[in-house]
Amino acid sequence: MVKTETQRNGNFYLKKVYKRKLGGSLEFTTARLAYQVTFILALFLATQVVKNGVVSPIMAAVTGVFAVEFLIQFFVAKRIQKEIIGGDGEISNRMRKFGYILLLFVITGNFLAFIAGAMLVKREKNLEYQLSIYSLLVTIFILLVSALNLFKEYIVETFWLGMGLYGLYAILNFGIVLAVNKYTFGKKPDKKFMPFAVICLLGIALGNVFSFVLGLIAIGKYRNKNEEVSVEWIDVIQRLFRNYTAVIGMFLVAFFVAVSIGSNLTFDYDLAVSNNFMTRLAEPSLAYPFGCDDYGRCVFTRIIFGASISLIIGMISTIVPIIFGGIVGAMAGYYGGKADNTIMRVIDVLNAVPSILLAIAIIAAFGVSTTNLILALSVSSIPAYARTVRAQVLGISNQEFVEAAKACGAKNGTIIFKHIIPNSLAPIIVQATMGIGSAVLSTSSLSYLGIGVEAHIPEWGNVLKAGSTFLETNPYIAIYPGLAIIIIVLAFNFFGDGLRDALDPKLK
Repeated sequence: MVKTETQRNGNFYLKKVYKRKLGGSLEFTTARLAYQVTFILALFLATQVVKNGVVSPIMAAVTGVFAVEFLIQFFVAKRIQKEIIGGDGEISNRMRKFGYILLLFVITGNFLAFIAGAMLVKREKNLEYQLSIYSLLVTIFILLVSALNLFKEYIVETFWLGMGLYGLYAILNFGIVLAVNKYTFGKKPDKKFMPFAVICLLGIALGNVFSFVLGLIAIGKYRNKNEEVSVEWIDVIQRLFRNYTAVIGMFLVAFFVAVSIGSNLTFDYDLAVSNNFMTRLAEPSLAYPFGCDDYGRCVFTRIIFGASISLIIGMISTIVPIIFGGIVGAMAGYYGGKADNTIMRVIDVLNAVPSILLAIAIIAAFGVSTTNLILALSVSSIPAYARTVRAQVLGISNQEFVEAAKACGAKNGTIIFKHIIPNSLAPIIVQATMGIGSAVLSTSSLSYLGIGVEAHIPEWGNVLKAGSTFLETNPYIAIYPGLAIIIIVLAFNFFGDGLRDALDPKLK
């Protein structure tokens, strides 16, 4: 039977309505992404079950566990979809109890399933609740990753100190989740939550960004005298958390930051740099999750320590051009005329040379070192930030508040640094977020070519280079550092995209 045009239009309209309903459900969005990623991970693990004609019982068991997790998550996601579309748009309490099952999957490292479970068990979810869940998850993940060192022959002396600190903070985080449920669902947090907010702020010492942001938000809301007036920077974070992809990117960035700090206590640096020919080219195992390279160095430990090196270089080589490029761009846009023309022609000269080629030229001139690498990446990034700031300043310098500052006798330097630059920061923050990911990629690329970080330092590009020789015989040595680079760059890009949308006033 041929459908009429009216029927086709009606079906198309219903599909759009269903898609809008499902897209607005945080429970369905998290559950769908969780089972999709788990399915891909299960397929990848299945390819590792048989190697050289020999079946690995451990890999077979792990693959089976993730296959079961996928089936459970798929069932939960489809049931949520059915209840949202077929019912009144609400998820039943009976269905929400399945969230407790998904929470248990964190034991296997399935953090997406844990998030899906946390979003499912709670009907009302404010920003503080979401932050407390991600904060708890980061701490649990650090504990799980660090616990893998127990399978090695020996552990670093500070291992139990680090595990104790993170274990204590995990318990405190669980208490914070309970306190969030009890004290933060009003117009502003209850006074009784303030001690928990202080504990949250202390989480930054362990690299827990979510905990720190939770503390800032709780204190910011509590100190807001007019409860009806929203706090702008908190509104930005709320808009950011509506973009689930951006939140996942933020989580991955926060995890890498936390593991970079935690590694100093729970991981042994000697395993990353010292030769041990007894474990040369060892296959992936519980003791060496990513195997060992041709010098017997633990690839997993090298990637863990490489995270801190890559992030530090990426952040410094982003902050430096922001400062210099921002000042130069602000001066060019504010003064205009000959100053603008002179500054921008110099910027054009720098911009005419490909950034990676300029970085190679600087390193070739000054020698291979981490300091010279940061200098090279910083200089090559100045034009982009200078142009961005100049464009913003050109639009701001003629506004009323700038004219008022001039009328009050404010000096040009005061106007630039106190009024214009602070109002130009939104696009710079977004560009910087993505710039860190690009800097990490450039660092790894230059290190792979042998002109970046010194070869003996476990930076991701160096780890990848060491494994590229064994792609045919021991591909895991190169695959895992390559995946780490891809994940961190994607994380910064997702986070940057979400931050751009959150800061865009047109999308409020």
